[in-house]
Amino acid sequence: MLTLANDSLRAELLDPADPADRLRQGTRYCWGGYVWQVHDPVAGPLLAGPEWPHDRPTPFNGQGLPESFRHAVFGTGQPLILEDRRGFIIGIGDVAPNMAGELAVTAPCAWSVTTLPGALEFCTPQAGNGHACQLTRRIALEGRTLVSATQLTNTGTGPLPLHWFAHPFFALTDRLLTCDLPAGWGMDENVGYALDAGNRLSFKRRFLHRDDGHFEPLRIGAAPFRVALSHPTLTGLVMSADFTPDFCPVWGNSNTWSVEPYLQTELAPGATRAWTLRYEFGPVGTR
Repeated sequence: MLTLANDSLRAELLDPADPADRLRQGTRYCWGGYVWQVHDPVAGPLLAGPEWPHDRPTPFNGQGLPESFRHAVFGTGQPLILEDRRGFIIGIGDVAPNMAGELAVTAPCAWSVTTLPGALEFCTPQAGNGHACQLTRRIALEGRTLVSATQLTNTGTGPLPLHWFAHPFFALTDRLLTCDLPAGWGMDENVGYALDAGNRLSFKRRFLHRDDGHFEPLRIGAAPFRVALSHPTLTGLVMSADFTPDFCPVWGNSNTWSVEPYLQTELAPGATRAWTLRYEFGPVGTR
């Protein structure tokens, strides 16, 4: 694994060129810049996953702070770049159905990885099915803040679908978590979560096991994306973005919980889109 570290935190990232790390990868999450875990020297690991604390989760479930470029439209399954389930997935590589009919990587992206002061930068070009792009991801550790910056350029001659989402896996306290949503955001009445007058989300019940949980879309308001979460060993954790999501569900099970900001657009030939996520890890303690 690759590492970013300072006096406050240590971040582990999967190395897209390391055969051992490739076993943790799959066709769901971007290989370059995949933050696998963040450690505090006193509190230990700060992130979880759907199979947590299993140290070899399936690539589909993963753990930590993965991000994903979808190959099909959420909700409809309409293909975006793939044709007959063949082509490339942004940030992963060339894919095709295997003997079992499952989508599999046939040629991973060729990543260049650059070490910068307090940061790692991952770059890759991709092309296929009439599409082409250049992807750059930069993961930086600034004190107790981890910054994930992404830039995608359409280097092809036609429109490039951009359907991206973050899927952070936050740690629970006795299978529970609270999350302060932005002012003006909301959600419909549902069986999994409640929202109080202060716009704080809480669980209606403890989910019992890995396959017990709830997925719920949020109603997105005018306020910027910024959520403040409880944490079992820290005073809290704040996740924010420099964009307003086009869609933003929340999901959790007995092991973890996630809020998932989406971008759903397309890039004209020659166009570039850049965006940034920030994760601010509070000091050790409990809120």
